[in-house]
Amino acid sequence: MFPQIRPQDIADILIMTFLVYQLYSWFKNSKALQVVMGLLFLGAIYFITKTLGLFMTSWILQQLGTVLLVLLIVVFQAEIRQALYRLSLLRNLFDREESAVRLDLLDLSATVFSLASLRVGALVVFQREERLDDLILHGVPLDSMLSGPLLSSIFMPSSPLHDGAVLVKDGRVALASCHLPLSVSADVPQHLGTRHRAGLGLSERSDAVIVVVSEERGEVSLSLDGELQVMRTQAQLHERLTSLLQPLSREAQRVSVRSRLFANLWPKVAIFAVVVVSWLLITFRQGELLNVTAPVTFHNLPETLTLVRSNPDEIDLQLKSFSNLVASPKRLDIVVDLDLSKAKEGSNNIQISKDLIKLPPGVSVVNMERSMVRVTVERKANRPASKRP
Repeated sequence: MFPQIRPQDIADILIMTFLVYQLYSWFKNSKALQVVMGLLFLGAIYFITKTLGLFMTSWILQQLGTVLLVLLIVVFQAEIRQALYRLSLLRNLFDREESAVRLDLLDLSATVFSLASLRVGALVVFQREERLDDLILHGVPLDSMLSGPLLSSIFMPSSPLHDGAVLVKDGRVALASCHLPLSVSADVPQHLGTRHRAGLGLSERSDAVIVVVSEERGEVSLSLDGELQVMRTQAQLHERLTSLLQPLSREAQRVSVRSRLFANLWPKVAIFAVVVVSWLLITFRQGELLNVTAPVTFHNLPETLTLVRSNPDEIDLQLKSFSNLVASPKRLDIVVDLDLSKAKEGSNNIQISKDLIKLPPGVSVVNMERSMVRVTVERKANRPASKRP
């Protein structure tokens, strides 16, 4: 029997699907995703062994999971920091605004293919929305306007800055001779050298666009989102850079947002299915009814009155839990807290409503034994004033 689906559950599934897909798209070609897949496999084994009652195996896996969590935070601290930065909704408020400088991509494309014809290796990084400060090491500050002659002079073998990458930020050459993180993907072809692995490594960890010029083959490639595409002609490179780096019109942005929903459809469907199955496993206890006894407490009793008696002192409740992530209500301190601010001297009948019962999230009241509590209060006796001798 499937659990009853609430609007909150639909929002829960959609939010988790979005977050999991974002993590997948960011780390799909990185070593971090392979480690996460391994942890999910261990988690599945732990769930199976615990269900089957294999106490020793499940206990060892549980202790191992705690140690691995600490190791993951230490080993992948850069990836975790980058992921948190990508998820930050306030980053655009604090990041420096993009410069209005427009790149001369036609001249840049001609320069890149000129270097390729001369068999001169080059590596040009274009920063987009995400900062690259934590991913790029070393580098010589330049802060110069980007131009074809400048790139040619930097990457010529006689130049002291030719070894490394050039970082282009806000239309200017910010750094030269930079070191980039290398790709650790096993799918990278063996004939690709360090320059290509560096371009792939940075594109796996950020949204940067990297142009790679092969020194051995005189070939121009474009690295984006962990993938490498060979540019056959200067016009093809110019077209790709223009679409990726030049600001789009508002109409084009609206079209891209609509089409983005159906892009990579099969991975999205698979992730959605995994999230739905996980939600079903987590909420399989929904509908379980539990009977608990909650004590009756009071607050806001006027200072001039005192509580004499209440009947009953406890209320039997029937509760329903919506998820097995919620602790059993039997282990929680559940009370019925009544407001006596309007109580009058003598006998008072206080109505009990469900909102007066303090419950943890994920637990609701199905039935109550009684809906009324009789409270008797009296006026406090005035103490006689002490006589002076």
